[in-house]
Amino acid sequence: MAKGSKYGREMQEAAWQSAEVDALYRLAAAGVRVPTPYNFHEGVLLMELVADAEGNAAPRLNDVSLSEEEALAHHRTLIREVVRMLCAGVVHGDLSEFNILIDSDGPVIIDLPQAVDAAGNNHAQAMLARDVNNLRGYFGQFAPALLATQYAEEIWALYEHGNLHPETELTGRYECTLPEVDLEGVMREIDDARDEEAARQLRLQALE
Repeated sequence: MAKGSKYGREMQEAAWQSAEVDALYRLAAAGVRVPTPYNFHEGVLLMELVADAEGNAAPRLNDVSLSEEEALAHHRTLIREVVRMLCAGVVHGDLSEFNILIDSDGPVIIDLPQAVDAAGNNHAQAMLARDVNNLRGYFGQFAPALLATQYAEEIWALYEHGNLHPETELTGRYECTLPEVDLEGVMREIDDARDEEAARQLRLQALE
């Protein structure tokens, strides 16, 4: 099936749509703040209208003016949602101020066609880092202290070691702890290799 054909494009779009719907149901079941899905039939998804306090369609995050306090609060909420998503095995993959709505209770995450399985995708770590760093960069405009945080590294390290849970307390700090190098051992290995090579050369000379 040619990807560039009309049929190929339709099949690809259907696969993306199905994956997005699956992710939406999965995240809603995990308690992530996404629009509540009601029904999906023949390519049509019926879901909740995300509304503001007046009942109007909720604005996107990039259309909302924020104070420093609001930025910190929304960032904290969204980092918690990213963790909840990851605990459900999902990475959004394209999270930014353009696919987050602000309703009367705070941020709601939308648009999941790029969502991937955290355990089954080789790029999941990089995609999570992009999502988290996008949030850091956007909210850091209003709360500069966020620009020094390292939530992406901290979250993934906890996840990778099986220590991440929806209520895990995060610090925003990360220290890369590499094992101490046994320099003496390395030098012994090098010396042994040199001795073996010298012995091999002597044997070759004896055979000539």
